Amino acid sequence: MVKLSREMVKVMVEEFGPDEFLKRITDPVWFQSLGTVLAFDWNASGLTTILTAALKEAIRDRQKDLGIFICGGKGKTSRKTPEEILSWANNLGMEFKTANQLVYNSKMAAKVDGSLVQDGYQIYHHSFFFSSNGRWAVVQQGMNINNQTARRYHWYSDSLNFHSPLNNSDCLVLEPHSGIFAAKKSSVLNLTSRKSEKNQETSVQLVRAGFKGLIKDVKILAEHSTEVSKILRLKKEKQQLTLLSLANKDFDFHPVVLENSLRNKYLAKILYKLTEEKPKSYEGLLATSGVGPRTIRALSLVAEVIYGAKPSYEDPARYSFAHGGKDDIPYPVDVRTYDQTIKIIKNLVNKTKLPISEKEKILKNN
Repeated sequence: MVKLSREMVKVMVEEFGPDEFLKRITDPVWFQSLGTVLAFDWNASGLTTILTAALKEAIRDRQKDLGIFICGGKGKTSRKTPEEILSWANNLGMEFKTANQLVYNSKMAAKVDGSLVQDGYQIYHHSFFFSSNGRWAVVQQGMNINNQTARRYHWYSDSLNFHSPLNNSDCLVLEPHSGIFAAKKSSVLNLTSRKSEKNQETSVQLVRAGFKGLIKDVKILAEHSTEVSKILRLKKEKQQLTLLSLANKDFDFHPVVLENSLRNKYLAKILYKLTEEKPKSYEGLLATSGVGPRTIRALSLVAEVIYGAKPSYEDPARYSFAHGGKDDIPYPVDVRTYDQTIKIIKNLVNKTKLPISEKEKILKNN
């Protein structure tokens, strides 16, 4: 696997350049196809972890020549990503600000998929790719322990509406993915959707307005969490606020144990920190240390239930790891994309320095 990966990466970089290599890695169809060529089952979760590990090993001692650097990996290795990025940045003589921005992008990609895409999948694998030209990419994967399925998240810097890794204007929290592939659909609170922009804006306004009003709203939801079928009324600063009916609402799938959170004071502590720091943007809110899925979900609920800023509950993932069906279920096969992918991969295999017998075997099996 490593031997073939090495040949494939070398030819791909020679043919298309390091930036195009990153772009193709963050195309779910291309990534899946490359994994299949390397002899993995098309729908196995191990394809993601082993393919990225094989690529990382394949370019070892060749990173500078190729202009590609791969950091992170599975489990404990993923937590070493910032250290690896900074090590390479120092080795390359990269500017301190640029290196720190790459680390920030890596951390935020993991945080977005762990906190803003609340789909029941826990991130356990994170790989960060970057080129000597400043482009970067993320391939990370989450596991749902209840149904034992995996979900893969792809990011590419040029898909974020900017080309400089130093430019941040909330583009990391608004539809940042180049693709998300999953084995099955999930019940999802998707705060990265543009349909959730109002919810994001309201969340920021809530923390900037001050702790007193925010915690009051949170307590209202906690106190009435078992009375979801009622329409509640309250007085606040001489104004009557009508709470939305909680019956049969999508957010019932994303309960926040507000009473327990307030009892152990953790949620209150984080909310107080946010109201003190007053982040100017939703990205800044998410980037705040200590902010995680529960805090984000609590703010989202307050924004929706009390202030009517409904988020998106549409699953951003495409159903199935590799392709659709000829009957258009769950969606039509993108024939053009697949034909192009197959053509390019066959061309790359033929250009490698592998023995002819190995090339024929690879092409025959795929």
